[in-house]
Amino acid sequence: MEVFRMVSLGLLSVFVPTFLLVSLTPGMCMTLAMVLGMTQGVRRTLWMMAGELVGVGLVAFAAGAGVAALMLRQPELFAVFKWLGGAYLVYLGMMMWRSRGRMAIPEKGLEVAPVGRMQLAMQGLVTAVANPKGWAFFVALLPPFLDAGRPLAGQLAVLVALILTLEFICLLLYATGGSRLRRLLSKGSGVRLLNRLAGALMAGVGLWLALG
Repeated sequence: MEVFRMVSLGLLSVFVPTFLLVSLTPGMCMTLAMVLGMTQGVRRTLWMMAGELVGVGLVAFAAGAGVAALMLRQPELFAVFKWLGGAYLVYLGMMMWRSRGRMAIPEKGLEVAPVGRMQLAMQGLVTAVANPKGWAFFVALLPPFLDAGRPLAGQLAVLVALILTLEFICLLLYATGGSRLRRLLSKGSGVRLLNRLAGALMAGVGLWLALG
């Protein structure tokens, strides 16, 4: 197969479980997917996932091409993204905690005003790109899977496609879990508890992003 000309089967047998385990590990993007699964539903959370996957793809390609090593030497390049993105997520979390804002679930019912698609996509993109730990992770983990004897562009295309596939599966699992939790806490005071749980998680992601 054409794929195996770019990446060996033996390498894939190690690469896939390694990155699947990493993607399944709770992190900022997975927590964000779960929160939006609670408040927006799985279908609308797909827009956040689209932005997040674009960001992960950019970071992964940069890491594979060696650009990320340069970026990590200039942490000030992340400062604006980190603080603005983190502050915005903390603000959203506070509003959700108080059952206010477009992301909060109204206490009189589960119908919530949908957040704009571009807003959701930008949340995912900023969360993925503005995380220095994500850059450092790809710098450390991706290059060892690249074979100097094979075309770099082809290898990166295959490995990044696999990374994005695994990432999407995990995001979908977290968003579905959030949606299920929403159904369990859909009555009476459970809605307020759900808003507070979602708000706390969202604010936690913001602090993680800003201070990480």
